[in-house]
Amino acid sequence: MTMRRVPPHLYPVLMLGIVSQIAQVVLLRELLMVFHGNELSIGIILAAWMAWVGIGSMLGAAIAERTDRVLAILILNAAVLLPVLTLTVLAIRGLRGFFDLVPGAYLSLADIFVSSFLVMAPACLLIGMQFVLLAKLWRLSSRAVDTSGAGKTYIGEAVGNIIGGIVFTFVLVHTLNAFQTVALAGLLVVAAVLWAAHRTGALRRGLGVAVPALIVLGGGAMALLMPLDEWAYDLQWRDLAPDHERVETHQSKYGNITIARRDDQYSFFRSGHLMFATAGPDTLEPHFEEQEAAVFAHFAMTQHPRPERVLLIGGGLRGTLAEIGGHPVERIDYVELDEVLTRAARPFVSAATLAALTEPRVELIHADGRVFVQGAGERYDLVIVDVPDPATAVLNRYYTREFFAQVQRMLNPDGVLVIGAVSTPGLRGIPVANRNATIQHTLGQVFDQAIPVGDRFLIFFATDAPNGISVDPGTLQQRYLDRGVQSDAFSRHHFHLLLEESTLRRVNWILRHHGRSPDAHLAAPEPAPILPPPVADQRTLEADLPPVNERFFINSDFKPIGYFYTLMFWGDLTRAGHSEMFRQLLRVEAWWIFPVVALLMGLAAVLRILSGGRAGGADRQFALLLVVFTTGLSTMALQIALLFSFQSIYGFIYEMIGLIVAIFMAGLALGTTITNRYVRDKSNTDILAAVQLAIAVFAGIIALLLPWSAGLDSAVQVFLLFSLLTFVSGLLNGLDFPLAAEAFRALNRRAEKSAGLVYGVELFGACLGAALASAIVAPIIGIVATCLLAATANAMAFAVLMVTRRSDAR
Repeated sequence: MTMRRVPPHLYPVLMLGIVSQIAQVVLLRELLMVFHGNELSIGIILAAWMAWVGIGSMLGAAIAERTDRVLAILILNAAVLLPVLTLTVLAIRGLRGFFDLVPGAYLSLADIFVSSFLVMAPACLLIGMQFVLLAKLWRLSSRAVDTSGAGKTYIGEAVGNIIGGIVFTFVLVHTLNAFQTVALAGLLVVAAVLWAAHRTGALRRGLGVAVPALIVLGGGAMALLMPLDEWAYDLQWRDLAPDHERVETHQSKYGNITIARRDDQYSFFRSGHLMFATAGPDTLEPHFEEQEAAVFAHFAMTQHPRPERVLLIGGGLRGTLAEIGGHPVERIDYVELDEVLTRAARPFVSAATLAALTEPRVELIHADGRVFVQGAGERYDLVIVDVPDPATAVLNRYYTREFFAQVQRMLNPDGVLVIGAVSTPGLRGIPVANRNATIQHTLGQVFDQAIPVGDRFLIFFATDAPNGISVDPGTLQQRYLDRGVQSDAFSRHHFHLLLEESTLRRVNWILRHHGRSPDAHLAAPEPAPILPPPVADQRTLEADLPPVNERFFINSDFKPIGYFYTLMFWGDLTRAGHSEMFRQLLRVEAWWIFPVVALLMGLAAVLRILSGGRAGGADRQFALLLVVFTTGLSTMALQIALLFSFQSIYGFIYEMIGLIVAIFMAGLALGTTITNRYVRDKSNTDILAAVQLAIAVFAGIIALLLPWSAGLDSAVQVFLLFSLLTFVSGLLNGLDFPLAAEAFRALNRRAEKSAGLVYGVELFGACLGAALASAIVAPIIGIVATCLLAATANAMAFAVLMVTRRSDAR
């Protein structure tokens, strides 16, 4: 039995998938650093990637139709791609320097769109061109006239994506920096194309020179790119925080950890987002940061008359843990997400924090706080959540209804939840009023009592115990004194300062009243009366107020509106007018999709009439391109919905992105293989219509499953469920592509044009789906609505195909 000869072009096809996957994940991670870890930007980044790869495929189709010198063009393409990838990483590191930003300012949504689309263009154009060129190479090799070469290339690229995702997740992310990773990928592409040229006889003499040159180039690149990585990080931090000196940068599976110094203050960032700051270990006097941590810790601890077991989520390294340890408690469970952060921070935190980390009463647990709370069997008197504001979807998970309900179940009957958020005096500004009212109303929906205190920083207390929260400074002060607590950063007078009666009444009045009208999210809160009632009376009178507008003022895992408001708030603080685009997006309504559906259905009907029932008429071409477009849109929308949901339940996806995409690509490869092998008449639109209907039904099933999945206790169960859903999503996408490509080729008899156009239109749909899902639908209307958007889009495509099918039957 003879083994089948492996086609030489299979290697560059596989390498296209590998380099595409590696480059996508590396550039995504690098851009997230610039965008402060803002997950809204994930969809925009992916949209830019899809759009430019789609344009590149169409450009490749135009070139492929005009020449048979495919390998020569591929060699040139691969040679250019190698430096382009490296220069793209460098451009991203220096991206903030192109904008007029104050240190620490967030880029606006418009800035994110513009910078993502500009910086991704060169590499994505080259990658998109490679697909069509390789599809033609495969078609010529097999002497076919149809689009089977494109289908096989689609499968090979998907397999390469799987390999790239797995290798990156488990090997490259732990061993190479970003420059070395993309350079290695680029070198492998060049090597694969040269090998294919040698095997086909297009390159004979040059291979003996090219291979040693690549080896020398690769070795030199790996050595030179290490200092380039350090220099590029310094360049990035000069733009992000020019008053700070970058001390260290560490790669973690949860993000890029950077420690920056200003005088004797050390600031700790994850993916460009400030987590906390602390004075150095040699500082004798407490800094403002230590005072903030102390105020938060002691107000939290004195809310319970006799706390014995305390759970602290985050904040321990900034000083909160040491201050809690000053109280006579039996045990403190301290949950800190990242072991890399803890290890990197030890040389730079105070002696008191170092001592607290090793104290016998303290149990240091490196885990995701949400996952720990969901699976913990312990009960606590106090649960203190000391994490940054919900400026990212990851952080927003600690401010949602689902998390508050999980905490409620682990509290003792008189237990108290304590959480905080930045504010402004008098809650000035729509974004901060919306965000903090959302926290208050979300707590109030779960707990019997929820009271905010403070001014520039609000501390929220929540409990189910009658009269379990005290706002009397004398009571809290006496508890503090009775325990004999000693703190250089806190005194008993802080209780009177933070619980000043007029401020306390005003803050409670505003947060309890705001968010109860249909348009409250678009307007500033009503001014408080000159003398609002006492807080106890406000709690009683709240039952008579209109109901809360839940769509815009209840924060949940599947509608993370608090995250959206926080981005608006920080935008207002750092750049004038930054939040205006966010404010306009709040006007988006779910029903807006129906006029679009009606318009497209009407256009299909008009084209049917104008085509006169001719096979291959404009109505059929429109239907096929609409099918491809909606498949790309819905598949990417579902991916965004699954990513956001998985992150809400499971935690950080920073390390897992490569693996999740690999699972999707495995499904896609299987789907395309099934179509190529078992479907004889690939141009049959009845089969294509059935796939559209299947995608629509599957999207509806996901919409039902996602809320249910939040109740799963096991992280393994969550991962398996989302892996299965991701795999099936890819499978349906894979079934669709070769059917649509061959159906379109049957109309125009041009294989390269059909492959390039279908591939490009699918990517344009994915581009729109990514942008809509991540920046608008998921945070404002909800993640379930994102799935329903996908279902509606594919149901419409199915209906349009049925219209054109009846046209052919005439």
